[in-house]
Amino acid sequence: MRLGSANRDNAHEIWIMCARDFLFWLNTFGWTYDPRRNPATVPFITYDYQDEAAVKLIQSIGVEDICFLKSRDMGASWLCLSAFLWAWQFHPEMVFLMGSRNEEYVDKPGNPKSLFWKLDKLLENQPGWLRPNFERTKLSLRNLDNKSVIDGESTTGDFARGDRRTAILLDEFSALPVDDGYRALGSTRDVTRCRIFNFTPQGRSNAAYDVAQMDIVKIRLHWSQHPEKKVGLYTSENGELKILDDNYPFPKDYKFILDGRLRSPAYDTEEKRCASRMEMAAEWDIDFGSSDSLFFDIAELQKYEHQYCMAPFLVGELDYNATDLHPAGFMEREYGRLKLWIRPDSRGEIPPGDYVVGIDISAGTGASNSCISIGRCETGEKVAEFVTPSIRPDHLAEVAIALCRWFHGAYMIWESNGSGRLFGDSVIDRGYRNFYFRQNELSISKRITDIPGWFSSRENKRVLLGMYRHALEAGEFINRSREAIRECHDYVYAAGGSVEHSASLKSQDLSGARENHGDRVIADALCFYAMRIFKKKEEEEQKIEVPPNCFAWRQMQRMRKAEEVEYRWSE
Repeated sequence: MRLGSANRDNAHEIWIMCARDFLFWLNTFGWTYDPRRNPATVPFITYDYQDEAAVKLIQSIGVEDICFLKSRDMGASWLCLSAFLWAWQFHPEMVFLMGSRNEEYVDKPGNPKSLFWKLDKLLENQPGWLRPNFERTKLSLRNLDNKSVIDGESTTGDFARGDRRTAILLDEFSALPVDDGYRALGSTRDVTRCRIFNFTPQGRSNAAYDVAQMDIVKIRLHWSQHPEKKVGLYTSENGELKILDDNYPFPKDYKFILDGRLRSPAYDTEEKRCASRMEMAAEWDIDFGSSDSLFFDIAELQKYEHQYCMAPFLVGELDYNATDLHPAGFMEREYGRLKLWIRPDSRGEIPPGDYVVGIDISAGTGASNSCISIGRCETGEKVAEFVTPSIRPDHLAEVAIALCRWFHGAYMIWESNGSGRLFGDSVIDRGYRNFYFRQNELSISKRITDIPGWFSSRENKRVLLGMYRHALEAGEFINRSREAIRECHDYVYAAGGSVEHSASLKSQDLSGARENHGDRVIADALCFYAMRIFKKKEEEEQKIEVPPNCFAWRQMQRMRKAEEVEYRWSE
């Protein structure tokens, strides 16, 4: 700074050095602000991990999209803003746009949280001989010497629409409302080649999660890279402590947490201040899954998968007569839609038993799956699974009836919402009658109606999935399907207390059917529910001890014969 102040030639040479090297400019003339320190305004001396990120960032500006996946408090926002200011200051006709979830976070005088406040801080701490002539107005910073511009907007659904920019910064992108996030992706795509997404994870039900899955440049800033936070780094494997920072003198009574995660004293201290595990997942771990309010316990699911899941015995298709829907035999195919964890006998017949069939129905447009889950009541096992995204509900009804007949007249239950209405009508039209009639799941009496199919309301669905979760944890339902258990990972508590598949919360979901995600899970849960109904009926029948040839006994015989006639008619 003294050299540049001495004469104009020196200042010009230093200006050239700054224009050529972002990190030289930032480490020599950059300042940052942290009110937790004293003094709060300190030189911006970059860490090694920030140097690596800066190189990728500068190379991407104006060229390609880039995503910062970061733990909290890693300096990513300051780094992005510094890169914009450097390009604005030293390179002509750069046109940038910055956005955050509301206007106050973009530009509010005196608010250190706002993006423009940080730019102002960087500018005001540079020597006068280095600063350009500029014009600062609300939501805008203009370089009068080289015509470069930095503007700001709140990131609504129409953010940047119709604009043209060198690069766009979408700060705290995961904090946007779901609709605004997806609409902003669409509105910015043709505006620039370079969108810079900066965020910490906030679950998987948002546009930020989808951005993180894109094939774009990603910069991962994990807390374990920070020289202050990684002091005393340790982890564990199978409950055995592994100290990764041998230079840190842990106290003799230090309470290590042996949960397999990467940890340090700084991490442990911060975790104690969190209200829930989700906070650490979002703020420190860069963990999209655990930053959701998950309905199923992931650790329990992983243990369950290891204990019970296995490859199917057979994969293929069920051949059946299209006229009467009677099964004609099983055909093995490598990529068949039907998986079996039970072996037909030499005649191709399923072993005798009591079977139930749970069904989740999609529109058959390819956007989501229709699923049929078949369980055996005697063993509590799921023995078959039929999954396809491209079969219409009326045709699915034919497959379901054929499968029910193959599995000895299985008891059928399906979700009647949406496409389930057409499915149910087709089942009735084709003459199958052994199925579930709607009842009030929340009442004590459980009164049965004459309406076929299980209706999914917010309350019913939560009860059904809660029952299924308990069945998995208690080992009451043995599910061999690895894919079905892994779909459970994506169920979360949504606003209002409902339980949803995380993909169904995205308003940009192409299927348009919020209920048709995690489809195997719904089919499996209905399958287990049908098992409970079947078991309850058996228990009630066993309780009634009626002497032979009495009036009640004759009445029961007459009812059974009527049911047999009805069933034969339906066949």
